[in-house]
Amino acid sequence: MMADALPKVAGKLTPNAPLAPLVWFKSGGAAEWLFEPKDLADLQRFLRDLDPKVPVMALGLGSNLIVRDGGVPGVVVRLGKTFAKVSKSADLTLDCGGGASGILVSSTARDNGIAGLEFLRSIPGTVGGFVRMNGGAYGGEVKDILVDCDVVLRDGSLVTLPVADLHYTYRHSELPDGAIVVAARFKGRPGVPADIQAEMDRISASREASQPLRSKTGGSTFKNPPGHKAWQLVDEAGCRGLILGGAQVSEKHTNFLLNLGEATSTDIEALGEEVRRRVKDKSGVELEWEIQRVGKK
Repeated sequence: MMADALPKVAGKLTPNAPLAPLVWFKSGGAAEWLFEPKDLADLQRFLRDLDPKVPVMALGLGSNLIVRDGGVPGVVVRLGKTFAKVSKSADLTLDCGGGASGILVSSTARDNGIAGLEFLRSIPGTVGGFVRMNGGAYGGEVKDILVDCDVVLRDGSLVTLPVADLHYTYRHSELPDGAIVVAARFKGRPGVPADIQAEMDRISASREASQPLRSKTGGSTFKNPPGHKAWQLVDEAGCRGLILGGAQVSEKHTNFLLNLGEATSTDIEALGEEVRRRVKDKSGVELEWEIQRVGKK
């Protein structure tokens, strides 16, 4: 796709942009085009004028993502600082930009005496990703705190969707393809900042103790099947520490895959598939990927 086929932008448009530095696994190919919009109007205009056949994908912090080695066709949209603000908008409600991190959202909630958003502290991603995936941890889920969200659809139109319209299930929403979450309102309950901080510290310590946070990883690899814990099934199938190419099943938490240094995305995905096969053989349970896999092999 040639540059002259693309709409003019006020932000930054980069051809053949390497995505490995932007994702947690530090592996994978390039985006055909990477678009970092200057502001909401820039994003809307670009999507409106872009050939409808060109695929569009949003990229947050790249924590829950395998970008395949063949790269991502079309346009990858990354929301920058303009979309990363968080402020109190109404009683117990925060107005959050789609590019804001979970840490910023939970800290702003604490400063405003809003409890119930502490779990976001532990999810390494952005508001846009949380909303799309119904992000959750430590007993909380986005569906419990989301009031509504602003979404730019593939045709450039801006719509506000109430939480009911997303039809949330476990780690899944019915957000339309190519739609980009640019803002969301989260509502909590009254709390005392010191208590909220204590809960955030507890979550942080628990996460630090149980997850390989210092590694190149992608977060939880598989969804917990009904009535089971994914990590336990993986462990019982003898996969703790299993290595394939440059990828390994974490010994600290078996629902995490690691890039030991030079792993390709093909290594990581193949290791995940081998784990799925072994778990199916051992327990009869078919593990579903929680990590998104995008692009061409």
